Amino acid sequence: MKRFSVRNCVRTNRKRLNVSVKLPEGTERQYANDASGLRELIRSLAPLAPARIVYEATGAYHRLLERMLGVKGLPLAKMNPQHTRAFAKAAGRLSKTDRIDAAMLARFGALMTPQIRPIRSDTLDTLCELVAARRALIKDCTATLNRQKSLTMPLLKRQAEQRLKQIAAQIAAIDTECQARIASELGLRRRFDILNSIPGLGEASAFAIVADMPELGALENKQAASLAGLAHVDRQSGLWKGKSFIQGGRQTLRQALYMPALVATRFNQPLKAKYENLRASGKPAKVAITAIMRKLIVLANALIRDDRKWSPSLP
Repeated sequence: MKRFSVRNCVRTNRKRLNVSVKLPEGTERQYANDASGLRELIRSLAPLAPARIVYEATGAYHRLLERMLGVKGLPLAKMNPQHTRAFAKAAGRLSKTDRIDAAMLARFGALMTPQIRPIRSDTLDTLCELVAARRALIKDCTATLNRQKSLTMPLLKRQAEQRLKQIAAQIAAIDTECQARIASELGLRRRFDILNSIPGLGEASAFAIVADMPELGALENKQAASLAGLAHVDRQSGLWKGKSFIQGGRQTLRQALYMPALVATRFNQPLKAKYENLRASGKPAKVAITAIMRKLIVLANALIRDDRKWSPSLP
């Protein structure tokens, strides 16, 4: 069985792909990371009928590769760079170059057989970009508000006020564009409506969940919690047992769930009761809030899976 890996790389102003083909003898090549280079790559892969093409998520640098290979129906497996780097270290490869990383991705694909997933739609890609831009504006707004507190000069105060108004207008424009993008695709619109029906989940949070977790509805409940980084990680060795904690998962998704969880503890009666029971049993506030965040993502996963909106009879 053939295994392939594609490593997306950028050095200075030169863009290229380092490709390692995992065959008994193994081969390595480089291609330009543009439409012409990717067409050449596709032509070279076609006669080999690859079992999977493993590549790392590298933001803007992997998107063209993902789109062009996905349209051709090639089996793609996108990996978290932290996971593949940990694999390389476990294999004793401490050096890190594009050539070494491509070879390690090929080895990773052959041994670990990562899951092949369909590529995201153009609409979802655009939505992800809009949500990322919205997060950046929110951070800018927070920084400007914090800076504004210490300003004394009238000029700087006026500039801060102008910047805050500009940020608000830009966020409003992004929200309008997000609504238009979601409305243009039936599946996304239905997911958004289901999420927006859950008390505590507002429009901005629904945008983020739709963009950050397209797998929602196709997962088991524990998988959904784990992907969001909200599943407990146990620590135990022999007779010693440490405290469980959460880690990993998609940090931006956890951040998007925090404020909805706070709102849910006040306005979603079943989740409010859950929160109060946890606090009454001695759980710290942060632990109780994390539990509500986990309940929210599990609930969202179940509703999308069953294609139904929230009702008062549900938690």
